[in-house]
Amino acid sequence: MANLLEVNNLSVYYGVIQALKGISFHVDQGEIVALIGANGAGKTTTLHTLSGLIKADSGSIRYKGKELTKIPNHKIVSLGMAQVPEGRRVFAEMTVLQNLKMGAYTRNDKAEFESTLEMIYKRFPRLEERKNQLSGTLSGGEQQMLAMGRALMSHPDIILMDEPSMGLSPIFVNEIFNIIEDVNKDGVTVLLVEQNAKKALSIANRAYVLETGSIVKEGRGIDLLNDEEIKKAYLG
Repeated sequence: MANLLEVNNLSVYYGVIQALKGISFHVDQGEIVALIGANGAGKTTTLHTLSGLIKADSGSIRYKGKELTKIPNHKIVSLGMAQVPEGRRVFAEMTVLQNLKMGAYTRNDKAEFESTLEMIYKRFPRLEERKNQLSGTLSGGEQQMLAMGRALMSHPDIILMDEPSMGLSPIFVNEIFNIIEDVNKDGVTVLLVEQNAKKALSIANRAYVLETGSIVKEGRGIDLLNDEEIKKAYLG
């Protein structure tokens, strides 16, 4: 498999505090790769730096061979990278359909938009049922589906997911992880940040463990799931 995303020696500072300490990792085409670690480890900072929301202080982010640190963040989506933010961040005062349209703002082909919308409704039937409903009135699980659907409207090659199971009931957690696997089977590469390390490692091809801005361990998801140190630190 070819490296779709390659991160080398990436460092980010918040003032005098170094949030990322020269981390390096890669994501291959077609993989699910998980980033796990405690709160404050640098997981969300990593995703925000990849998508251009935070500027890297040093290091390299190469996506499809292009250096992302030199590309404005509003152009990164059009390169085929989408993000599902922590806390879902749906536009509460807009309908479900209006939110989905926002996800397709880089696409100008009306026929393509309609076919993508049909695909999203097929994957998330609840969104079609509630397409004219204000997004702020949806349940947490439905808002997470909407955030995922909105990201998929841009036809990404890779999707960055930040804590997709946060605050959801166990039933919705299982449903969201099933959807992530289905999205990946359809050809979308996934970089997953997730507090629920057990669930993340169970679906990940590979994973990296972040501690205070450094990658301290990496390996296959199944191997880390059975690693005694990881079990003790993250799996309870």
